Amino acid sequence: MKNVFLLFVVLLICLPLKAGAVDEQDFKYNTTQDLYDLCSIDPSSADYAPAIYACRAFIEAAVQYHDAVSDGENLKRLICYGPDATIEEGRKVFVEWVEKNNGNEKKMAEIPVIGLVRALADKYPCTK
Repeated sequence: MKNVFLLFVVLLICLPLKAGAVDEQDFKYNTTQDLYDLCSIDPSSADYAPAIYACRAFIEAAVQYHDAVSDGENLKRLICYGPDATIEEGRKVFVEWVEKNNGNEKKMAEIPVIGLVRALADKYPCTK
């Protein structure tokens, strides 16, 4: 029984930290990785509420700005989501996009609005 417990402790120590662990640096939004850390936090984490609200606020602000400046005439839309799209759906799209591109250090180091727009444009392309 001692061996099983010891093995369990060693495994916990050796396993990489789960995606979604956040620290103060993530709230500075310096990189796409920072935003991902906020948006992918484990719901059981003590930092879940501030992280997930920070993630959702960032997405909402970025999409509102995109919508405000892209009138289709002077500035082309980059994201063409449907009328029923939600912030939560956008968060999931972003998290999935990062997980597909996580090995790309250049993309993960970009400012987060670029990563977010890449993810949303990939899911909701403008075909017009």
